[in-house]
Amino acid sequence: MRPVGFLNHRATIASLLVTSVLLLTAQAPLPEPATDAETELGLEIYKELKNKGEIISASPLYDALAPIVQPISKVAQKRYDHPFKFFLVHEARPNAFSAPGGNVYVTDALLYFAKNKEELAGTLCHEVSHTIHHDSMHKIEESRKILARQVGTALLLGPTLAHAIAISLIGDLHSQAYSRDAEAAADVTGSEICAEAGSNPWGLVWLFQDFQNADPNQIPEFLSDHPANESRVKTLEEHFRKNPSIFSHFNPDRASANPFSVPEDAPISFLR
Repeated sequence: MRPVGFLNHRATIASLLVTSVLLLTAQAPLPEPATDAETELGLEIYKELKNKGEIISASPLYDALAPIVQPISKVAQKRYDHPFKFFLVHEARPNAFSAPGGNVYVTDALLYFAKNKEELAGTLCHEVSHTIHHDSMHKIEESRKILARQVGTALLLGPTLAHAIAISLIGDLHSQAYSRDAEAAADVTGSEICAEAGSNPWGLVWLFQDFQNADPNQIPEFLSDHPANESRVKTLEEHFRKNPSIFSHFNPDRASANPFSVPEDAPISFLR
């Protein structure tokens, strides 16, 4: 087992690396090299999205995203020992999903869809929480037990096994096919990350409420189950009430939200 000091030192370095990456103008970061099973799978997912021509390499949209993700990364990094990196992907449906190893993918459609900074921040805090909880790795262990026994040796076996698992995971990551318990846990942890990052954690509640009667085609896939959304709102509200020292100074009135907007038809280029 590595000493706690090592993990804290690594997290600090990782946080600085993420901040420096995000300060670069309008371009995607580089993925984390493969050092263990999680980063191996994360790298293979990155390669697959790149090969499909979805990852946006440069766009003014990164400039709009950076101020939202920087404080979230700084807080979340203390709970995970690989650097969080945020990539824009070009897809028609608003969505965000996280992959093993710290990569978080945000569709450009989500930036055009978000009504305020708090809703976008809440979504991203939810996503980094899935990574912190290792939900995708748990999903592999639960649903693909035979392959899961070999995940730990993926680096020794080469990229073939990791790539096969990564391809099978991409659809699940897009649809956020986690259990309701896993989603609720990511909501709760995400609300705490948002609060510590200085973003109003009510943003995720507002997002759920907005989708109660929304057009299903306009709903991010991880929020598409309306009955679950009602339960998740109640869970968050209860969590806020039980932890006044963390949440009581945040305003539940959506009128207090900070507007978010991006340039119309922002130019984009893709990784090749």
